[in-house]
Amino acid sequence: MIKLYYHPSPNPAKIALFLEEAGLPYEMVPVDTRKGDQFKPDFLAINPNGKTPALTDGDVTIFDSNAILLYLAEKTGQFLPDDTPKARGEMLSWLMFVATGIGPYCGQAVHFSRFAPEKIPYAINRYAREAERHWGIIDAQLSKGRYMLGERYTLIDMSVWGWATRLGFAVGDHWAGMFPHVKRHLDEISARPAAQRATALKDAFAFKMEVDDEARRILFPQNAHLA
Repeated sequence: MIKLYYHPSPNPAKIALFLEEAGLPYEMVPVDTRKGDQFKPDFLAINPNGKTPALTDGDVTIFDSNAILLYLAEKTGQFLPDDTPKARGEMLSWLMFVATGIGPYCGQAVHFSRFAPEKIPYAINRYAREAERHWGIIDAQLSKGRYMLGERYTLIDMSVWGWATRLGFAVGDHWAGMFPHVKRHLDEISARPAAQRATALKDAFAFKMEVDDEARRILFPQNAHLA
């Protein structure tokens, strides 16, 4: 049985979507990151980086959402592009673009605008503009076709969808006017039954939602050095 170590945030959402789309049986293991579950020894043995998602499949252990997506796609043979060097190169390029661009810049934009102990205009502006720039590249790609790789729904669309569900939080409520093709893509995927089941996972466990002082201490342990 596949076990998905899950918290209701963008990266685990991608994996839940793939598992639901592929019809793979799995067990959800909640990891309440605002209570510090990600730093418990049992979870660190699965993901030494202490972040969700992680996945086990028998004796196989995988962490990082994009690595998990690629593993599941290759395991099942589903949601991959054509089996050609050209198509695989395009797939890997966009998968890594989400991993190294969309995720980190959206994350830093949210951190400095919403959670940093002091508001630093330079940092807020830098990460907001870089998040917008990266999403502009995604929007331009989606202007060329229905999905990220053309007319075929693939793991890249799932990777983009996970973060697109939080664009309002990361960029602001005006995002849909800035990225109309991303909005179309998000709406189409969110309407899929598998996406609705993946989204509903957040209600399967009573995750802590508030970011109080204790959650800040857990989520941002680096700040202890500022004391």
